Formats: sequence, structure tokens, C-alpha cells
Amino acid sequence: MVPATNLLAFALAAFLLIAVPGPSVLFVIGRTLALGRRGGLLSVLGNALGELLQIAAVALGVGVVLAQSAVLFSAVKFAGAAYLVYLGIQAIRHRGGGPTTAEPSRPASTFRILREGFIVGATNPKSIVFFVAVLPQFVDYSAGAIPVQLATLGALFLAIALVSDSGWALIAGTARRWFASSPRRIAALGTTGGAMMIGLGGFLALAGNAAEPQPGK
Repeated sequence: MVPATNLLAFALAAFLLIAVPGPSVLFVIGRTLALGRRGGLLSVLGNALGELLQIAAVALGVGVVLAQSAVLFSAVKFAGAAYLVYLGIQAIRHRGGGPTTAEPSRPASTFRILREGFIVGATNPKSIVFFVAVLPQFVDYSAGAIPVQLATLGALFLAIALVSDSGWALIAGTARRWFASSPRRIAALGTTGGAMMIGLGGFLALAGNAAEPQPGK
């Protein structure tokens, strides 16, 4: 098991990192503006499930291979970036809602939103780099059970991220409701959310693959 002092230190480091808005936060805000509060919260859950897959890969040693392979890392990075651009385009195409609601007139299914969030979380290159570079620094190698310790640290990170990202979704959802009385404004918010996802996809595609953690989740 991870020593309590290591857990506390990691929790503090994770909180400080997550507190600075990064790709995941922008994704959640963009999805909430495009899909409403329900869509934003489901995207948070799906994104966390996707990152859970990354944590499992790191705990089993696969993450290191991925992060150190330029070809594999680039493939995952560009796939994730392209998918974000696709989601952004879809959000713009289907923007808008009813005149008295902050939710889309034809809300996407729960499974679809979770699936889309899962794919984004699983292919987020910054998360892969973070988990590979930071998690091992808080492991007590003398205690053994390294995969279990890595998984524990990863689960703690996801718990903090879930609370933080859900907060951003609620804030963005509240802001969206302020514009609910105007279909034109709702459509503009959908366009804004889609543009944020397209821009985020472009940013991730151009980001380097140096295994150094950067502020912002």
C-alpha cells in the first residue's frame, strides 16, 4: 500500500495541478455549453472512465511503452485530437435547443455521451504523460506491490478530478441556463462549445510529447 505521507503529498500535488484549467476542463466546459448540464456531467464521468483505462495501462507497465514510443504516442495523440475536432463539428451542426430550456431539443443518449467522453479521456496525451511521469514519484518501492500503488494513486487523482470537473460542468451549465430564454443565444453557446472542442483538438495535435507534467489537467 502507498504510505499515508505519500498519499497526502500526491493529493496536494494532484489538487494543485487539477485546479489550473487544462484540456479536460476545456473539454467539459465545451461539452456543457453544447449539450447542457446533463451532457457535461456525463462527459465528466466518461472522461474519467477513459483516464481509468490509462491508469490501468500505467500500472501494468504499458503506459511507459506508449509514452516512450514516438509512433504509438503520435497515433494516440492525433486520434484523440481528430475525435475532439469531430465532436466540435457535430456540436456546431446540431447547436440550439428549445426556447425555454437550457438542454438540447434532441438530447443525445446517455451511452453515447459516456462513450464519447470515454474516447476523449482514453486518448488524452497529456494525461498519459502525467501518469507516466508523476505517479511513480510517489510510489514506495520498498513496500512492493508497485502496480497496486500506482492504481491507488491514479484512483485518488481521478476522485479529485471528478469533483473538480463536475464543478466546472455545473458552473458552465448554470451559465448556459442564463441564456435559455433566447434560442439564438443557446445556438451561439452551442457554437462556442463546438469551437472550444475544435480548438482543443488542434492544440493537442500540435502539443509535444515530452514526458514532463504541465499545469492544467
